[in-house]
Amino acid sequence: MKAGGLWKNMKCVSFYDTKPYDRIYFDQLAGEYGVEIHYFEEKLNKKTATFAEGEAVVAFVNDNLGAECLQVLYDKGVRVLAMRCSGYNNVDLKFAKGRFHVLRVPAYSPYAVAEYAMGTLLTINRKLHRAYNRTREFNFSLNGLTGFDLRGKTVGVIGTGRIGQAFISICKGFGMRILAYDVYPQDIPEVTYTELSELYRQADVISLHCPLTKESYHLIDRKAIGMMKEGVFIINTSRGALIDSEALLEGLISRKIGAAALDVYEQETEYFYEDFSNDIIDDDTLARLVSLPNVLMTSHQAFLTKEALYNIATTTMDNLREYFDGKNEFTNEVTLS
Repeated sequence: MKAGGLWKNMKCVSFYDTKPYDRIYFDQLAGEYGVEIHYFEEKLNKKTATFAEGEAVVAFVNDNLGAECLQVLYDKGVRVLAMRCSGYNNVDLKFAKGRFHVLRVPAYSPYAVAEYAMGTLLTINRKLHRAYNRTREFNFSLNGLTGFDLRGKTVGVIGTGRIGQAFISICKGFGMRILAYDVYPQDIPEVTYTELSELYRQADVISLHCPLTKESYHLIDRKAIGMMKEGVFIINTSRGALIDSEALLEGLISRKIGAAALDVYEQETEYFYEDFSNDIIDDDTLARLVSLPNVLMTSHQAFLTKEALYNIATTTMDNLREYFDGKNEFTNEVTLS
């Protein structure tokens, strides 16, 4: 056996939805951890589940681990699902119970996501994306590029876990007043917890940093938008389905919502992480959101830093090591409550 409790024999792991940046640190760690990784570019679903080899599958946020997919994996001898992300709302935990160990990466870099959220806020506020495109065409007009000072404005932070707290810290540096909502409030200096309705009414900027659950699904809908200030900015670097996209679109077109920065979209599974630049997008809501001048949409990249990718790889490998070492309890196991 290798030093550090590693495995006597190489273990086969099937890795889905592979991109070049995924492989960098996993390839570096594979030999050290005694793992032979079989990479698949395809997303994991009931059809591609037939590709799986070995007892372990590594999956990502837009893979579909519903009951049909899990049944195929189970029949092929897979017993551990290692999510290389913090979210697991795409896993049918009821079906998985008693059949699989579902492991995740609870935190890879809260700073990566929080910094990105602030970057998107600065971009839509000061119209940096539009200014960049103008000057590339030698248009140096400033018309339509007016923003506002962040200092003194009220930011409503929904979800005050590690990412939310990192974002709050950045907002403090800009001199913003901070309101927060969380099911489990914490003692954070200079932060006022309040009910969602009051946060909606007071916030100039709303930033989402909470997980997607049954309770948080469409947290921002027509009713919530109706409570908000005229011209509110909405930032979402968490999960797309926290926002009712149709309601958001209506709010943006009416200018009730001044601008939105979206790194996620509730129907993103079919599109994000892929190149559709030569295709016609048949999702009308997505196409309209992307076309609006007061929307900045990116492709679920808030996590994408070198530090985060390294932490994802090491934590995922540590999770797999616990399983293959035959442990009975796992540091990062997801259980059905």
